[in-house]
Amino acid sequence: MKSSHKGFAEGTLFALNIFIIVLLIAGDSLVVPRWLQPVGRMHPLILHFPIVILMLAMVMEFFRYRAEFINEKLYQTFTSYLLLLGALLSSITVIMGLFLSREPGYEGDTLQWHKWFGVSVAFAGYGVYLIRHTSKYTVRLAKAGAIITVFCLIVAGHLGGNLTHGNDFVLAPVMDKSKNVVPIDQALVYNDVIRPIFEVKCQSCHNIDKKKGGLMLTDSAAIIKGGKTGKLFIAGDPAMSLLLQRVHLPENEKKHMPPTGKTQLTDDEKMLLYLWVKSKARFGKKVIDLPANDSLRMIAATRLKPAESEEEVYDFSAANEKEIQKLNNNYRVVYPLASESPALAVNIYNKSTYNVKVLEELNPVKKQVVSLDLNKMPVKDADLKTIAKFENLRRLNLNFSDVTGKGLKELAGLKYLKSISLTGVKLNIADVKQLIAIKSLNELAVWDSGLNLADLQSLQKQNPKLSLLTGFKDDGKALKLTSPQLKNTAVIFKQNYALQLSNPIKGADIRYTTDGSVPDSIKAASYKPGIILTRSTAIRTRAFKAGWIGSDTVQFNVYKCAYTPDSINFVKYPDDKYKGDGAKTIIDKELGGDNFGNGKWVASQKDLAVIMWFNKPIDLHSVGLNVMRNTGSQIFLPAGVEVWGGSDQNHLKLLSTLKTGAPKKSDPFVLTPLECKLKSEQKISCIKLVAQPLKSVPAWHPAKGRPGWVFLDEVFLN
Repeated sequence: MKSSHKGFAEGTLFALNIFIIVLLIAGDSLVVPRWLQPVGRMHPLILHFPIVILMLAMVMEFFRYRAEFINEKLYQTFTSYLLLLGALLSSITVIMGLFLSREPGYEGDTLQWHKWFGVSVAFAGYGVYLIRHTSKYTVRLAKAGAIITVFCLIVAGHLGGNLTHGNDFVLAPVMDKSKNVVPIDQALVYNDVIRPIFEVKCQSCHNIDKKKGGLMLTDSAAIIKGGKTGKLFIAGDPAMSLLLQRVHLPENEKKHMPPTGKTQLTDDEKMLLYLWVKSKARFGKKVIDLPANDSLRMIAATRLKPAESEEEVYDFSAANEKEIQKLNNNYRVVYPLASESPALAVNIYNKSTYNVKVLEELNPVKKQVVSLDLNKMPVKDADLKTIAKFENLRRLNLNFSDVTGKGLKELAGLKYLKSISLTGVKLNIADVKQLIAIKSLNELAVWDSGLNLADLQSLQKQNPKLSLLTGFKDDGKALKLTSPQLKNTAVIFKQNYALQLSNPIKGADIRYTTDGSVPDSIKAASYKPGIILTRSTAIRTRAFKAGWIGSDTVQFNVYKCAYTPDSINFVKYPDDKYKGDGAKTIIDKELGGDNFGNGKWVASQKDLAVIMWFNKPIDLHSVGLNVMRNTGSQIFLPAGVEVWGGSDQNHLKLLSTLKTGAPKKSDPFVLTPLECKLKSEQKISCIKLVAQPLKSVPAWHPAKGRPGWVFLDEVFLN
């Protein structure tokens, strides 16, 4: 006689399997009401139970007819109950899975195969349970049923893992990913640097089978299209791009991506995405097309193979080590081209000490010299006879030297010469044709050499394999100057700041303003070395040159900070996610930059307060704090700032307050100092600074009603 609870379980199991059939017949017409969706989302939570229970039940079923078990009542009864429980839980899990599959974002072949193998597990388990007590049930049927059920269970589990974690989740640790790494000279920025980040960290939720949020990150068309919430990014504007906003949200935020529990992006990966979007998010650009000092290229280079090249074999022995050491001095460097290589490279500098003897002194190692750098040296035509004696020379740099085209014929005998650079040397076509005769030559730099387009075309026609480095195409159109550069290594100073601006284009006139206006070529001040700044200043600068288009305007902020506290501590602490290096983060004279996840910022959604002490009283007239605004990432300017001061912590009075206006949807990304001026100079030994975040994000923002974030990276005391 069956126990009542077993009979109830069998009835429930029958009803569940009928319900599964109904759901399968309903197919695409099935609409799961919102109140029932949480049941479907419990599918990943309980599926582990039927997997384990059903697996164990089928192993026991496989061996039930063995002589030592067939008459063992406990074994047979336990197997029956275990199989019933496994089949019951499997049916419940399948129903939950069918509910979940009707939510947006779940589609594709993998989902369909997972669904049908999951249903097969439920039906196979129930089928075995129904016939195992009949007379027709044999050893062969028991083993076949167990094998089929376990097989379906393994396949369904594997496909479910692919849906959740990606196709290569199981084998990823043992797969040799290095085979997929391409050399940097062949790599594309998106295909070989950005796409692998999406594949590993994002595609488990955003693929053809599972489009969470309607977003798919498997191809360029889908990435450009975006998802239900709109475009994934705005090319050139990372601060307003949804992609960057989501990855930079705190992990405890619901919309943070990847979700909590998933493998998070590293700081380098976040920076690569930021730089890719900032550089217009191009899909076809090569890594080596980026400037050599470009941040995106430099980070990408750490993830790619070095450019493939055949290691050159030299037919000469290494020079004497003592001889090499003797040749190194204050105007010449001689060093091996590579580890354990006999080839030497020579770099000659110090223009005032150069003469032909500097070259003649290299005679003991002339056979080993394969690279000779004479950039900006006063090399004469007569010196080329000495250079021609370096019989194994491969690379020669004569940029901005005093040679003329007439002397180049001396180099014709260098049968291994591959590259020669003559930038800034005035040439004519007849001079250069003497070099074209060198059969080994494959690279020739003739930028700013006086050759016109017709000359260059003639040279290229004469040697189609020759790479001509011309610097620019002389098509009669004016070129745009590059923007001025700030050469100072620091931007925070104590008393005086010697401004150092430069431009790589020789003869460019650098103009600047300090009142926020755009500099022009007439009214704006012309930069000359020796300009001293004595206060915090925003310098806007632009380069001009006759025959060129003026450069873009760039702004450099420099900050005066006359006092540094002797000690500092938090009164109201930052969020653990953004606590930097403690309170000293805001007095370390190092700005955080535009990546707020780099550990150089402190931040909070509550009041952020620090207290600073001085061993000797200071005369204070202003307190500044450098903050960030990035509305897309829920980062706003402080709603208010308070400065308290006094002789000690117990005798503080309010010295200054600052209120910022209500944030607007159009507010751009900005790093900006906020200054709190004191009504009169105060002699104080203790300061308390309080930055108050926005209490409620405006209605136009996706995080409306929640508190904003306030980010602080430096305090300036003057």
